Amino acid sequence: MHLLHKWSCPWASDTPPGRTYLGAYGEYVAASYLRSLGYKVLMQNFRYGGSGEIDIMCRDGDTLVGCEVKSTASPESGAPMRAVDRAKRRLLRRGMARWLHLLKRNDVPTRFDIIEVCLIGGQKPTIRHHQAAFGMHEGTRKW
Repeated sequence: MHLLHKWSCPWASDTPPGRTYLGAYGEYVAASYLRSLGYKVLMQNFRYGGSGEIDIMCRDGDTLVGCEVKSTASPESGAPMRAVDRAKRRLLRRGMARWLHLLKRNDVPTRFDIIEVCLIGGQKPTIRHHQAAFGMHEGTRKW
């Protein structure tokens, strides 16, 4: 599904899918988009115990990137990235720390990106990519 981000959404504009399907489809669209930029997608839905998951773990050159994907079926829904609050950032940082622990490396450059995907039925997805939206430590966010 390398070009999924260029295809029209497979549902009618008046019948958006359920939240679970919308979120999963948005993650596939985001992974396709990242691959088209030259990122190496390492894993989708990286789970680390019972405390959440990182939607997409990838590599941008030498940088390890944890991506949080926010999908919506309505362009009027506001800025989905605002849903990545302090608690969510803490969970994402824990996941990144777990990934680094599994690598047995602590010296890898890291960052967190947020990808907003607007999926309107019958239309091509709209993608907003917020690179380096926040870092491994609190107080390192752009918005």
